[in-house]
Amino acid sequence: MDSDSIFKVDNVVWARMKSYPPWPARIVEDSKDARRRNQVRVCFFGKTVSFGSVPRRDVFDFDSHKNEFATCKRPDFKIALKLAEEYIKGNRENAESEGDTSLTNIAEDESTSDTPKQTVEKTSSSSEVAVASARGKSKRKASDAFENGNKRSKSMGFSIGDDINGGASRIEMLNRSAVLERPDSPTVDFASTSELLESKDILPSQKKFGFLGLGIMGQRIVKNLIQSGHHVNVWSRNPEKSKLMKEQADAMSKGTLEIHIAPCDVMKHSDIVFSCSFDPTSAKHNVFGNCAVTKEGNDILGGKGYVEMTGIDSQTSQEICDEITSKGGRYLEAQLQGSRDEAEEGSLVVLTAGDRSLFIDCQSCFKAMGKTSLYLGEVGVATKVYLILQLMRGIALVGLAEGLVLADRCGISAKDIVEIFNMTGLACPYLKNKANIIINKDFKKVEHSIQNMQKDIKLALGLSDEFMQPLMMASAANEVYKHSRKLGYDEHDCACIYMKARY
Repeated sequence: MDSDSIFKVDNVVWARMKSYPPWPARIVEDSKDARRRNQVRVCFFGKTVSFGSVPRRDVFDFDSHKNEFATCKRPDFKIALKLAEEYIKGNRENAESEGDTSLTNIAEDESTSDTPKQTVEKTSSSSEVAVASARGKSKRKASDAFENGNKRSKSMGFSIGDDINGGASRIEMLNRSAVLERPDSPTVDFASTSELLESKDILPSQKKFGFLGLGIMGQRIVKNLIQSGHHVNVWSRNPEKSKLMKEQADAMSKGTLEIHIAPCDVMKHSDIVFSCSFDPTSAKHNVFGNCAVTKEGNDILGGKGYVEMTGIDSQTSQEICDEITSKGGRYLEAQLQGSRDEAEEGSLVVLTAGDRSLFIDCQSCFKAMGKTSLYLGEVGVATKVYLILQLMRGIALVGLAEGLVLADRCGISAKDIVEIFNMTGLACPYLKNKANIIINKDFKKVEHSIQNMQKDIKLALGLSDEFMQPLMMASAANEVYKHSRKLGYDEHDCACIYMKARY
């Protein structure tokens, strides 16, 4: 077999992990990102579900290396080998009868179904055939097993198969979804304006504002600043985003947008600069790194303002504050509460602390960004409040996801559970929205990514360490998000933790 054809998705291969013998597995992802890392993502056959990223050099064709590798005597290896052989057999039989050997992606199939249920794949049906034969039952064709399995699982929402050793258990290895496709990164449309923003009747400040970072939130905030008539100087690590936004801004008759090649250039041409990065490391890089806002001389910040909107901890905020004020600047931390959609419509809640005069100078911008802005006091207070709120949000989402998983396992429709949930006092806009995302499996529309949520919970745990305050639920929730990231859901919406909880 050609070396490249080995890595075709759904191919059965031998994959070798450190400290393990070569193991039967199937290819579940061979993306450009994986190829760049010289890896391929596989699902290992066996009684329990296991995924992993394996170096390409440690992946071998199944048929040509079977005699070499199929010598292990471990019971779990024998089970894995049997499942792999039955999977291959089932695929070949279906290819002859239907001309289709492709696997169905669970996230896509469930999103098109009226009732959330996992599609029973041809692969698991072939395993059922093998098990039925081993237990003395009459043989059935793979297609018959597929039909019957579908009927049997319709009320439960998942397929149920017999364990290789005879006990009843769910054979979910081959049905489990692999890493989902990379989330969409839609460009911001300047042609549309939210009704809320239009109703605010904002009088734009005549100051020049800078903006560092055009991520999920940053793009939408800049859009609202431009649409409300502000002059904005932008810098992004992705120049293409800046160019696309400038093209749209130039077509408008309201605000103006100028692109700069470094944070120091943005600061040089602005009166107040907003920073909206991903994490504390990137936020500090904008201030302390090469070409940062403080690198053009000691007098560059004289009288100018720097507003940190990145979700950070209070210690990082204080370090940035000390650097900015030491160069003659003013500092304000402005933590954002809300999702991508709330940033789009301008309904965020802005929590600020630091220089009060800077808070007043930013009022027209805060009005464009959100429905309210609060001044909470000295530097560090806003970041602490932000992390506390994110902690509550993250724990609540884990509870929602695990509740829907339990309902599914009980044979109760998740859609019915959500309808009842919405009638109770438990329902709030945030959890109602996340419940709908879970039911529709629409994790590619990212409102708040898993890696971002886990970052906030980790920072909150760090805050608790300062006060020696145990946070048991937060620690457990952090592990849930961490494991979801390990499965490859980093950039997907945080509601995608449902996939981790279910499988």
